[in-house]
Amino acid sequence: MAERDFETIRYETPAPGIARVVLARVEQRNAQDRRMTYELNAAFDRAAHDDAVKVIVLAADGPHFSSGHDLRDRAKLGEFETVGTWGGFELPGAEGYMAVEHEIYLGMCWRWRNLPKPTIAQVHGKTIAGGLMLVWVCDLVIASEDATFSDPVVAFGVNGVEYFAHPWEVGVRKAKEMLFTGQAISAAEAHRLGMVNHVVPRAQLESFTLELAGRIASRPSMGLKLAKQSVNQAQDAQGFWTALQAAMSLQQLGHSNNQQVHGMLVDPRGAEVIRREAKGS
Repeated sequence: MAERDFETIRYETPAPGIARVVLARVEQRNAQDRRMTYELNAAFDRAAHDDAVKVIVLAADGPHFSSGHDLRDRAKLGEFETVGTWGGFELPGAEGYMAVEHEIYLGMCWRWRNLPKPTIAQVHGKTIAGGLMLVWVCDLVIASEDATFSDPVVAFGVNGVEYFAHPWEVGVRKAKEMLFTGQAISAAEAHRLGMVNHVVPRAQLESFTLELAGRIASRPSMGLKLAKQSVNQAQDAQGFWTALQAAMSLQQLGHSNNQQVHGMLVDPRGAEVIRREAKGS
């Protein structure tokens, strides 16, 4: 996919050694439709394959980083060049839906988490549900003081977002509270919990992130690759990938239960709960 084909993101090179991918569905608050997912993947691939790029920054336009998945998206995966080994996306019942979610959610996030180059999420405003997956696949997270992070989708009758890294990102106790209540955590709390590396004023977010990316880009690419792999492999040895797959299986159980009880993949009452709580926050 050529850069000129991008409709939902921008690809920039703001400084030597740095690529920046910017979410650009401002009117939708950067909700991720399937086109955005595959455009993100193409942009990450481009940066990964460009030997002049040492660091990749993921940022966003508009008032918020991401409002999550675009649940109104009806695009078929046949419109895109899929990247995983799953097929059968149009098969009936749970089989087809499970294949879709493994391709565009868990499989894609795992692919991005294992990019061989350091990645930095530059986060501001709200990051909700599926937006967390874009943050959590990155190696470092820089947040503005106004940033908040939430996963309210237990209200939909499922366990949480598909890239279920909550216990690893905020700890077991906070993960449970975050999921049970749907309440957001602030940038300051995310920093205290170890999910965020630095919290800076909104006006300094871009410059601070670029300065950090520049310092990282001054290191040799081989050393950066080896350091990233070493830390990721330590996490993998703790069972990270196995835990993600297990949570995805429970995600599918939740969808199947909703289909039987409500005739749809999510509990329809969840949308009202989330909207009401968002207005009250």
